[in-house]
Amino acid sequence: MKFALQVRIGRAAITEFAARLTAEIERAGGSVVEEDVSPDMVLAVGGDGTMLGAVYRAIGWDIPVLGFNLGTLGFLTEAQPGEMKTVVERLFSGDYEVDERMTIQASTGHVTLDGVNDVVAEKIESTRLVHLEVVVDGTPFTTYRADGLIVATPTGSTAYSFSAGGPIVDPGVSALVLTPVAAHSLFDRPIVIPADSEVVVTVRRDRPVRVNVDKSVLGELGDGDRVRIRRGPRPARFVTFGGVSFPGLVKDKFGLD
Repeated sequence: MKFALQVRIGRAAITEFAARLTAEIERAGGSVVEEDVSPDMVLAVGGDGTMLGAVYRAIGWDIPVLGFNLGTLGFLTEAQPGEMKTVVERLFSGDYEVDERMTIQASTGHVTLDGVNDVVAEKIESTRLVHLEVVVDGTPFTTYRADGLIVATPTGSTAYSFSAGGPIVDPGVSALVLTPVAAHSLFDRPIVIPADSEVVVTVRRDRPVRVNVDKSVLGELGDGDRVRIRRGPRPARFVTFGGVSFPGLVKDKFGLD
């Protein structure tokens, strides 16, 4: 098997682990390849940020990704550093499953970005609320007066959307989660809609908005400009070894009693 590595830079412990992982792969008869060679799998070494970078690469190759958690929360990662030898053995024996998760896409004019977690339309001027008109599948829904609006996938429901008061959604559920940020509106609750819905967010009033896809800037919008949000064209593929339910994962990561 051929693997590409996505390694968080700047921490000696992570660099050392990546070297040991490479050696273990080579002992098993595999190889770690450079960017110009198509691998069979991407391995992430770090936290959820590193894992996201690995997922983007994996989507481009249409291959699965596995993460070793050397970060803090590690919601997206599957394996712990102490499991390295066992994990490599299971990968080479084919003793794993691949979990497909929906992605998300945002378009403004001629610019389009795909993401894994969320699309965020947020205010640029710190003291002024923005007015965001939301249309779902051609039907007007509401206009939020808020600091912003998050449209998240189930994978992204544990990220910014959760901190803004949105629900945690099992990645096995196909859905989009709309979560307003600090809304000053009569309706300020999150809403979960079908995954194949198209959400159009239009800026109303002359208060500029920045649109980010997984923290990458898609662009800035002015009065009358809009962003179209929908399911991404290609899923993200996560390697899993099973054994832990999603509620069990949430319990573990958040230290619930």
